[in-house]
Amino acid sequence: MNYDSTTPQQKDNRKIWYGLLIGLLILTWGYIIYDKNKTKEVITQKEIQYVNVSNAKDSLQALFNAASARVDSITGNNVQLQGALAEKNSQIIKLKSNIRNILTKKNASDSELKQAQEMIAQLNGKIDELFTEITKLKGENQQLTNTNQQLTTEKQGLQENLSASQTENKNLSDKVDVASTLHASNITIAAVEMKKNGKEKVTSNVKRADMFVISGSLDENRVTPSGKKTIYVVVYNPNGSVSGSEGSFTLRDGSSKSFTSKVEVNYEQGKSLPLSFTWKPDGKFETGDYKIEIYNHGFKIGEGVKNLKKSGFLGL
Repeated sequence: MNYDSTTPQQKDNRKIWYGLLIGLLILTWGYIIYDKNKTKEVITQKEIQYVNVSNAKDSLQALFNAASARVDSITGNNVQLQGALAEKNSQIIKLKSNIRNILTKKNASDSELKQAQEMIAQLNGKIDELFTEITKLKGENQQLTNTNQQLTTEKQGLQENLSASQTENKNLSDKVDVASTLHASNITIAAVEMKKNGKEKVTSNVKRADMFVISGSLDENRVTPSGKKTIYVVVYNPNGSVSGSEGSFTLRDGSSKSFTSKVEVNYEQGKSLPLSFTWKPDGKFETGDYKIEIYNHGFKIGEGVKNLKKSGFLGL
């Protein structure tokens, strides 16, 4: 009888334990499910945060690339920046380096990205300043170029006018020079023998001739100014050589010609002037024709010929 009375009580205790165990299982699974959901939520938040950071970096990188392209296009054609422009360019290069250091970090923080964003804004501002300065300088340079071109054109015009004036002046000078060239006329050449008593005797005997006396006149010229004039005398020996050359002078064609002697005369404008001078050879006279040419301003203005003969009968 006692056995039968305890059996229901034991069954009731078992039900309680079963209930407790089931409750614990339910609580455990509930916690596990809650914790799993919580972890998943954290992971999702981190993934969202990572995506946001990645998107921010990509956006900043795009802005940075655009700014870099701008500055490269500006400085690419202006590599020789000097003074204030060089200083601005140096600041831009430094900012680009700092921004690049942040954007290349794998785990850049929000504050670093914010700093990069601020520096990109500064970078664009400095690029705008650099562009403005370069544009201003280009305008000034273009203005200077235009001014220089105008000055060059004016200079060429002045040079052409000067050249034309010089040519005209030379032509006028040449005409005046030609017009002012003296002319010798009535040229006579006498072979003279000097006697022991000092008297002179004209001769044609080659052995007796001591010198030539050349006479003539310089014709009237109203263009030639008064003053000292140089007359060049060229004496040709019977063999055609120039006798006793003292130097050379320039002919009108630009060539050089040797002369035997030169004579300085004082000419008075508009008047005829007698011309007379003597000439002695370095050695003895030779038989034949002596030709004498007279020059002024590179022109031959007169000439004459004197023939010397051998002595005749009884040396006469």
